[in-house]
Amino acid sequence: MAGKVGAEVESNNSVATLFNSMEYGPAPEDEKVAQAWLDDHDRKFGHFINNVWVHPGERKTYETKDPCRGTVLASTIQGNQDDVNQAVAAAKEAHKSWSKLSGHARARYLYSIARHVQKHSRLIAVVESLDNGKTVRETRDCDVPLVVRHLYYHAGWAQLMDTQMKGWTSVGAIVPWNFPLMLLAWKVCPALAMGNTVVLKPATNTRLSALLFAEICAEAGLPAGVFNVITGGGAMGSLLATHTDVDKVGFTGSTEIELGGKSPVIVYDSADLDSAVEGVVDAIWFNQGQVCCAGSRLLVQEPVFDKFIEKVKHRMKTLRLGSSLDKAVDMGAIIDPCQLKYIANYVDEARKDGAEVFQVDAPAGCFYPPTLITEVGTTSRTVVEEIFGPVLVAMPFRTAKEAISLANNTIYGLGASVFSEQLTLAIETAKMIKAGAVWINCHNMFDAAAGFGGYKQSGYGRDGGKEGLFEYVKPSWQSRLNFVTPDVDMSKFGASYMADRPSITAATPQVLSADGTLPQVDRTYKLYYGGAQKRPDGNYCRVINNAEGKAFALVGESNRKDVRNAVEAASKAQPGWDKRSGFNRSQILFYWAENLEQRREEFVNHLITLTGESKEKAGQEVDATVARLFHWAAFSDKYGGAVQETQLYGTVLRIHEPMGLIGVACPDKAPLLGFVSLVAAAVARGNAVVLETSDLPGGVINILTGSRDHVTKYLTEHQDLQAMYFGSLEGSKFVEHTSAVNLKRTWVNYGLDRKWLDAHEGEGEEFLYQATQVKNIWLTMGDIFAN
Repeated sequence: MAGKVGAEVESNNSVATLFNSMEYGPAPEDEKVAQAWLDDHDRKFGHFINNVWVHPGERKTYETKDPCRGTVLASTIQGNQDDVNQAVAAAKEAHKSWSKLSGHARARYLYSIARHVQKHSRLIAVVESLDNGKTVRETRDCDVPLVVRHLYYHAGWAQLMDTQMKGWTSVGAIVPWNFPLMLLAWKVCPALAMGNTVVLKPATNTRLSALLFAEICAEAGLPAGVFNVITGGGAMGSLLATHTDVDKVGFTGSTEIELGGKSPVIVYDSADLDSAVEGVVDAIWFNQGQVCCAGSRLLVQEPVFDKFIEKVKHRMKTLRLGSSLDKAVDMGAIIDPCQLKYIANYVDEARKDGAEVFQVDAPAGCFYPPTLITEVGTTSRTVVEEIFGPVLVAMPFRTAKEAISLANNTIYGLGASVFSEQLTLAIETAKMIKAGAVWINCHNMFDAAAGFGGYKQSGYGRDGGKEGLFEYVKPSWQSRLNFVTPDVDMSKFGASYMADRPSITAATPQVLSADGTLPQVDRTYKLYYGGAQKRPDGNYCRVINNAEGKAFALVGESNRKDVRNAVEAASKAQPGWDKRSGFNRSQILFYWAENLEQRREEFVNHLITLTGESKEKAGQEVDATVARLFHWAAFSDKYGGAVQETQLYGTVLRIHEPMGLIGVACPDKAPLLGFVSLVAAAVARGNAVVLETSDLPGGVINILTGSRDHVTKYLTEHQDLQAMYFGSLEGSKFVEHTSAVNLKRTWVNYGLDRKWLDAHEGEGEEFLYQATQVKNIWLTMGDIFAN
């Protein structure tokens, strides 16, 4: 009998039994050190300013809770304008000395912080897990190592700034806000490396890891005021962003408040299906799906769709949900009950619409089960909107073109992944997807050396890589912007449509006959878009005066319909222009320069008449314009990208892709050179511009005349435009305000002049940066060595 019982026990605990049940643990992480840290502060945290804790009186408090257990961890204060002023003042004062330190000195400080984070890595991992609800395996094995990686990586950039970032300098006081520990490091590390000081407002729900990080920075010897943390609600973010002494706001999150994503996962029938299933798990159920680049849209080729879905369902049944401190758990809790309800509402709506919903069990409390939804249409809310939870929506596709079309059928463009053993198919698909990061045969891979960021309404900034440094620097020739902020009624700006009436103060026409009886034939200046001259839709004109105030010419007065037509022409032309080789684009720009020089005297005379400048200066501007065309022609095939040196066993390709469609409100000064400087740089890198050129395909450059503010308004509001350049003082404010809604990249000058003849100001690296967006394609390896 004893032998029989023993045999039963042995059978129940056999390797085969455990392998089938996958019942591990529990393996709880000891939290006593984290709890002791909270006790050290009496579980009451203030702001961290100038390397000391600040506890101002009469402040409301916020209770930070453990999402898994619902227990209160600590209380933090809700700051106000006075607290913002104190923190920004500390950062401003610290910037005076921090920005003047050598790159080597800043590198030493970042290195020290990295070492101290490593020394406290277990404490940080547990605090982040308690604070966020994510599993300690993720915080220990992913989040904290990535924080350390960013610190070391950017210590290197601090060391190399004087040589590798020549011509750039720090911005000033930086405010990144609303993200937990790992994203905090993505913003703070490049900011500090480039000589900026920082005021951080952590996310309302996850404040503790940021406060702990601030203590560690002080322990590592970071000078007072260089890194400051203040806590508060969403309104505090606005107070920081609008503070007159803040020079830059770093920002990550959902579109309404921040930025988001709805990333596709494409699985071809040529994929290793079992490996692809694990990729799907990493894509959507990592961090409970609360990841901006979560692979929440699964696109599977029809021949393997049913088989693959069954494999995914089988794998879902093995996922373990529970305490975030259990090292044997795959998924922890949702951040708070409000988000839990938000996720559930989406799934309930899908059920009512007839979708098939598959879920596994989840514990009671703030947990939501891994969910797979099928039988949905392309317009379903669960397909098009970001849910920010462990919800996967699956759809079949037939061809690669259909897969790409479905993948790009979204307002977002943050991440995507492609699974196929045919590498050429995978790479071509990755190239066609409009997203900032595309992983091949993997998902959610990150490294400090590869910039992470999005296209379209996922934003346009980058975190990591050299591309991420440009977010925290400005051209060294540029002083701090100093102007009186205009009071602009956004609802009325540029809305009025008006045209000029006949002018009787006409300039004397040029006489062509010896007896003085034949005036020059009048020239009609029309709009130019789609490769042809067009009459303005409203059939109104604007008088262009010469330097003496007399009428020189009449040009068309553009309205919103003209803007629409020009953007449509550009939309048709840009994809084909982008596909041309850089060599072909350079030839066309060289030819443009050739034609301009052939008509040099004509342009010189026009500049003299319109600006009143001397013949010598007008000639300098035309000659400089020809040289600038040569400059940008040269860059047509010399800014394509590079290989990123990440820790991935594989290759990460950095590709500089065009922004797409760019609107330009041309500056008043240097009308020819300024125009060409802005337009030629964009065109050289494959963009189309809504703004006479020879040999360019119709629609690549489109010129609209009329009221600059009126055209600026409708260009900025157009959803198909990806970027907007320059403008008047009021126009610049309108562009930035309106682009916060449709997430255009903005490059405005607030009506301030620049020296267009100067090489740094007129053709610096910033022109290339503004004309491109970085895509990183992650190529995994492992056929020979499984590193």
